Amino acid sequence: MKALSPLYLAITASLPLVTSTAALAFAEEAVDTEQYTEVIEVRSLRQKLDQAGRLKDVIQQTEILDSLTIENKNALSLTAAINNEPGVNVSNECSMCGVKRIMLNGMKGEHTTILVDGLPTHTLISGFYAVDAIATTGVDRIEVARGAGASLIAPEAIGGTVNIITKEAYENTASFDFAKGSHDFTAMKGMATGISDDGKTGMTFIAQYDKQDQEDHDQNGVSEAPFIENLSFTTLLTQDISDHSNVQIRLSKVQSEIFGGPIIGEVVNSIGEALASYDNQASTHLFEGDDVRNKYIGKAWETTEWIDTSRDEAYVKYLTEVSDYTIAEFAVSYANHIQDSFYEGIDYQAEDTMWYARAKIDMELSDQHFITFGVDTRREKMRSSTDALEAVAAYQSDAFDYDTVGAFIQDTWTPIDELEIAIALRIDQVTADFVDPEKVGTEIDEVFFAPRLDLRYFHTDELTSRFSTGRGYRAPLSFFETDHGILDAELGYQIDIDSLEESLSASYSLSYDSDALAITASLAHSTVDNLASLEENADGVPLLTQLEGSASVTTADVTVGYNITENFTVNIGLEKFNYDDAFKSSYAIAPVEERASLELQYEKENLKVFWSTVWFGEKNLSDYGYEGYNKLNDPSTAKTLVGKAFSTSDIKIQYQLSPHTKIYAGVSNVFEETQIDGGDTPLFYDANGGYDVAYIYGALHGREMYAGIEFKL
Repeated sequence: MKALSPLYLAITASLPLVTSTAALAFAEEAVDTEQYTEVIEVRSLRQKLDQAGRLKDVIQQTEILDSLTIENKNALSLTAAINNEPGVNVSNECSMCGVKRIMLNGMKGEHTTILVDGLPTHTLISGFYAVDAIATTGVDRIEVARGAGASLIAPEAIGGTVNIITKEAYENTASFDFAKGSHDFTAMKGMATGISDDGKTGMTFIAQYDKQDQEDHDQNGVSEAPFIENLSFTTLLTQDISDHSNVQIRLSKVQSEIFGGPIIGEVVNSIGEALASYDNQASTHLFEGDDVRNKYIGKAWETTEWIDTSRDEAYVKYLTEVSDYTIAEFAVSYANHIQDSFYEGIDYQAEDTMWYARAKIDMELSDQHFITFGVDTRREKMRSSTDALEAVAAYQSDAFDYDTVGAFIQDTWTPIDELEIAIALRIDQVTADFVDPEKVGTEIDEVFFAPRLDLRYFHTDELTSRFSTGRGYRAPLSFFETDHGILDAELGYQIDIDSLEESLSASYSLSYDSDALAITASLAHSTVDNLASLEENADGVPLLTQLEGSASVTTADVTVGYNITENFTVNIGLEKFNYDDAFKSSYAIAPVEERASLELQYEKENLKVFWSTVWFGEKNLSDYGYEGYNKLNDPSTAKTLVGKAFSTSDIKIQYQLSPHTKIYAGVSNVFEETQIDGGDTPLFYDANGGYDVAYIYGALHGREMYAGIEFKL
């Protein structure tokens, strides 16, 4: 990995403050239970307001994944935590680079906005790489809101928002977790929190390291799942300046390295050797007999994909109670995303820097009306370069400037006790400019109106209806939403973008919730105009352009949770995704069409057992443009056009040895259900004789066994 930046040094410099605060607390004599309870119940101003529901919109349907749910999954990353949750699919779109896209309600991954503590801290290109590096250590909960207009402050969230809530300091504590497993799986997680005696100052320090080796299930020397190594550090400081004001400061450093292709130790000795092997002289044959199922005999660089990512994040939030009925919040967030990468002979470097600022007022006008209004602005600058393509006449850079200025207002009206209505409107001035010399002028310069309506009706204490509808927009600006469009050193790459993607979505859910039984049925529909799509121009050059007509997707899901006994819980989910032809044509990888899930949890005394099975239905791959051959120029080896139904199962067992120590062990993908073990590699030759790595329709990660221990003070 690269040397750590000054931001990392600032974060690590705060560690002595956290650990010393915690250590002092642990060194004190034990207090009695009543006194201890009084300390734990000290909360900052921000925490009290959040618990009172005054800092968040609670009308819209929002799925919550708490820390226990994340723990049950043994999820180290955001993608692992939320994958296969209702309406959520994490699409693996490359067997070499492992690019992951978080899809909500069937929308594409680039339609999902990732927030941290309610603020944008991810740039437009960071949603493609390093989402696997978003650590779950120190995450209090993850809030998933689906549908356009899902967030008043994130209109780009055409598919919805994923809001990661950082754990705040409630007490003086520290924990450390270490796990090892197959495929050289390694995870180290640490967290410490400290609070002052008066409860007005709190600090959280979080660190996580994890790695996973390559997987080569068919033993042909080329990986189907890449090597991944992640390292992250986060510090969160919260300070009550007075009885009526609070400030939060969060700093985070994330580094990620991904390497896929030739198997280290077999085809090549190291990542550095694979990169250094580039000589711009392609091999005559890549596989024995020109068959991707056989041994790889090409040069290491010809199937190497390597991505090194470094991301700095920071925000400052200031909250103040102007009066008993008015709260003001001012926030600034910053993100810097640096990518250095190599794709089978083509290099790509990018630096994306974003600044975001917001001023927001929450005002209780009366018992029936709660008003939220404010302004925000976003400034994003991305610059990219590639030595391999600069000399190609048809190449256009995707470097851009992206600016928005917006104003928003929302009235939450409660005409009767059983009914809540939230009516909101955003107005944004959006400017997006590709800065390549050939891209003269400003491509997008629009004023966009984004209205939103949310309703919540309580039929009874147990039965609740929710309805939401809203508009959203997105500027399609990145190479990486175009199925590796940069991977052709001879043809180049072209951009033809001149409009915002515009969406309109509506959703309805009916929920029943009692002490033992919870059922939610949801239906959602989204339509997108000007949807980005990868095409070819008359010369066959990859072209990032936009569809002329509308594209739509409809989703339906039902989830059931039932406490069979005090110790035994079962959760069942059923989902259906229906994409129209236009939407299907825009996908690089066939998405989920049908899915069912079963979760079983047994917990008694010190033992907890968690089992999950997820079933994926069959799909017609030709609907998504799949075509390929296992052997070069041999139609008799055509790859399947039917993505067969399959399922994956996980199990985790945990035992509490003492109040401070627990051990756990588990197996992911218990029955080794992958498309490779089913006889089909994701490698293929296309009809023109080109080699590619993304014939993906099933699981790529095989069985993984792991065991770990956690200490908590």
